Amino acid sequence: MPVLRNRRLWAGVAMAALALSFAGTGQASAADINNARNAGFESGLTNWTCTAGSGTTVSSPVHGGASALKGTPAGQDNAQCVQSVAVKPNSTYTLSAWVQGGYSYLGVTGTGTTDVSTWTPDTTTWKQLSTTFTTGSSTTSVSVYTHGWYGQAAYYADDISVYGPDGGGGGDPAPTVPATPTGLSVSSTTSSSVSLAWSAVSGATGYNVYRSGTKITAVTGTSATITGLTASTSYSFQVTATNSAGESGKSTAVTGTTTATGGGGGGTLPKHAVTGYWQNFNNGATVQKLSAVSSQYDIIAVAFADATSTPGAVSFTLDSAGLGGYTVDQFKADIAAKHAAGKKVIISIGGQNGTISVSDSTSATNFANSVYSLMQTYGFDGVDIDLENGINATYMTQALRSLSSKAGSSLVITMAPQTIDMQSTSNAYFQTALNVKDILTVVNMQYYNSGTMLGCDGKVYGQGTVDFLTALACIQLQGGLSPSQVGLGLPASTSAAGSGYVSPTIVNNALDCLTAGTNCGTFKPSKTYPDLRGAMTWSTNWDAAAGSSWSNSVGAHVHALP
Repeated sequence: MPVLRNRRLWAGVAMAALALSFAGTGQASAADINNARNAGFESGLTNWTCTAGSGTTVSSPVHGGASALKGTPAGQDNAQCVQSVAVKPNSTYTLSAWVQGGYSYLGVTGTGTTDVSTWTPDTTTWKQLSTTFTTGSSTTSVSVYTHGWYGQAAYYADDISVYGPDGGGGGDPAPTVPATPTGLSVSSTTSSSVSLAWSAVSGATGYNVYRSGTKITAVTGTSATITGLTASTSYSFQVTATNSAGESGKSTAVTGTTTATGGGGGGTLPKHAVTGYWQNFNNGATVQKLSAVSSQYDIIAVAFADATSTPGAVSFTLDSAGLGGYTVDQFKADIAAKHAAGKKVIISIGGQNGTISVSDSTSATNFANSVYSLMQTYGFDGVDIDLENGINATYMTQALRSLSSKAGSSLVITMAPQTIDMQSTSNAYFQTALNVKDILTVVNMQYYNSGTMLGCDGKVYGQGTVDFLTALACIQLQGGLSPSQVGLGLPASTSAAGSGYVSPTIVNNALDCLTAGTNCGTFKPSKTYPDLRGAMTWSTNWDAAAGSSWSNSVGAHVHALP
């Protein structure tokens, strides 16, 4: 597979190449067309040949139209799909495609000059790949291909284009302006956002969203969440469909009214709460039964659920052997005892090695159904999203809302994104949190195993300081989350993480800075957030191994916050 540490280098090379291709390309000729046939896979795999039966067409996700290609690599197969495209000799063409999912490659061979390709690492949203090539003096056809990478996740491709002089092979007909979208509705609201959804339009490659007649955003899918709104206020929205031929008329308007206060789920929880991860495995930390977890922890996240062979679905198996003979019946009884003590116990999905992927409607449904089944079996109060290998905001939102409809308002939903995931509201993790704000309990970002990051003031901060905690938390607080939905996630000891451990005193100082404006470092937030939820640690086991110094100090401090 590609060498991951060279991602930035390759990205730079790709951008440079793309810039050169734009610089050297004049305006398109009137005779230029898309020479690829069945470019949007609306006719299945017609005109395409995929290795080892690795390709199929799917109805979701799609970039445009009603279908897209799904390529599923195997250990010895990269799921390559090829089309022979007629071209003119001595001509320049632009090759492009929209991709999503696992590692995705786009290229061309048989040009008679220099064959070219481009690629991207895994992406949770549609991304366009583009490059140019020139045919040789006797070249009349080329082979255009797309593929993934051996043993990696499935990739999706759509709207492939070989744009240039007509090669005589009969490309797809030119697009027409898409129809006006129908079915626009308000799917959810919070005090600062309105979520919209509408029906897909055939031939559309994107959609524009309008508020009171003014365009406010453009998306490629059939949903959008509009943030930054005022509480208890009504807004009018419309959408249009777009493609290369133009923009449709505006849809029928709908009205979305924001709620009076910030959202949040989780039933009865303390105003200020402490979350701790409990390890369902032995990695050198203290082996614990749930009954041994300190009473300072209000939410206990059981780490971790397991992936299954069903896309999106998860299961859970207690590591009885690794936990000294801890039985399932004892485990269930301990959960019940924690409930009696007013605590919440949830199942965590993901972790550093987690491979669960929720990337379409089917896997979203499977996720919700399987998590709810675990809640019924073991008595879990909810779910923690700790997916460190990418997240699809559209379908994780769908999954969590489906789970909420089954479990009700007592459902606990927590998240533990990495610092890079919460640098901007456009990031998929942050967007997911905002999408489910009305049912979200808390986001405990991991302020560890991180490089330097930007704070909300645009300055760069490094791990190990009060400023790192407060300036990064400020991004979430200013980005739309309620203060009650923001927690500080730190390791319980130096053994619990590769980097980023800070003493409980620094954690407590950061909590004071954010809630009361005291004990700050050089960064001081522009306002205080007395409703800040609290703190999280990895893990209760490492905390116990260190004599419970983290929970005794931070836990007591959190619970003493006004």
